[in-house]
Amino acid sequence: MLKLALRNLFRNPGRTLMTLASIVFGVVSLILSGGFVQDVYEQLAEALIHSQSGHIQVSRAGFHARGTRNPENFLIEDPEGIRRTIRQQPGVADVMARISFSGLLSNGRTDWPIVGEGVEPEKEAALGSQLRITSGEQLAADQPNQILVGDGVARTLGLHTGDQVTVLLSTAEGALNSIDLRVVGTFQSFSSDFDARAVRIPLVAAQESLGTRGANSLVVALQQTDQTNEALRGLRQRIDTRIFEVLAWPELNPFYEGVVAVYERQFGVLQVIILLLVLISVANSVNMSAFERVGEFGTMMALGDRGGALFRLLVVENVLLGSGGALVGVVLAVLLALAISAIGIPMPPPPDANVGYTAHIRIVPRVLVEACLVGFSATVVAALLPAWRIARIPVAEALRQNQ
Repeated sequence: MLKLALRNLFRNPGRTLMTLASIVFGVVSLILSGGFVQDVYEQLAEALIHSQSGHIQVSRAGFHARGTRNPENFLIEDPEGIRRTIRQQPGVADVMARISFSGLLSNGRTDWPIVGEGVEPEKEAALGSQLRITSGEQLAADQPNQILVGDGVARTLGLHTGDQVTVLLSTAEGALNSIDLRVVGTFQSFSSDFDARAVRIPLVAAQESLGTRGANSLVVALQQTDQTNEALRGLRQRIDTRIFEVLAWPELNPFYEGVVAVYERQFGVLQVIILLLVLISVANSVNMSAFERVGEFGTMMALGDRGGALFRLLVVENVLLGSGGALVGVVLAVLLALAISAIGIPMPPPPDANVGYTAHIRIVPRVLVEACLVGFSATVVAALLPAWRIARIPVAEALRQNQ
């Protein structure tokens, strides 16, 4: 039957190629769109990790939910002890302390409310590969009286590199304090809202101004992003979670979960549309082929073949067709993905962002398998109804088609 099915496919090469083209188109579309969506996920994740949150953050319990208004109530008094504990976890590349504060930034003429962070400059420069310095330079560890401001802050106050500014903030005891700083640069992160309020100063300057040696969070940078879940489990076992919260980057960036949910639904709809297109196209081709051969099937039944044998023959033909089309589609999609990725796809800034990026088509094994199964399944399912009808045609009626 396999040999006969192969011979039948090559009897009408035009129709066979047309059906194969439909299957290949569907498989290629699914793989390219799935690879593009996966690239969006990964680039967005890396942008958030390397511009703001790091892979994991350790802070006092409740800091991320309630500590933004009064970070002085959520200080880690012994950040060095927690840092040593974190470093024991395999896969940790570095650990950096941050302290948060809010206040007013003044250029001598105008005040602007800001959300600030005291950071360790060298460590943050290594983590912040997605934090783009648009003018000036990064903070220096040996220059405590420096400030790095977001692009939005710089535009609002008309700040440039070298300008002197004053930050007015509250100490941990509630007293007001001011610190004079020199602008060394401006930055762009993934979020334009963040850049409109954010400033960074060296950790030692922030601690001195706030009157504390503590920190609000310890940011963990891992060697690989795919180690996040394993490191998260390990750190939650090493650190007392009744006192501290250990959160991974998806929990720190709820915006990411919303983007993924939207794209998952869109990709699901796309899969259904492509499946229907392949089904309709293949079903049309199979119907035409099957009913053009009714006389041939009548002769086979007159010679002793039963309807079940004809049903199996048509199904085997489409199994071969679906397998071939799916495999060709996978190979072609991989080649196209590599070619497109070598060129890159320039993308505009996403919503709430001010930095564009270059997209690629990622080759994802799961997407390859799913697309292959969709192409194969659609072809086989499209053949079932025509094969069932052919198998039920009376012999005499089928033989009349030979006249």
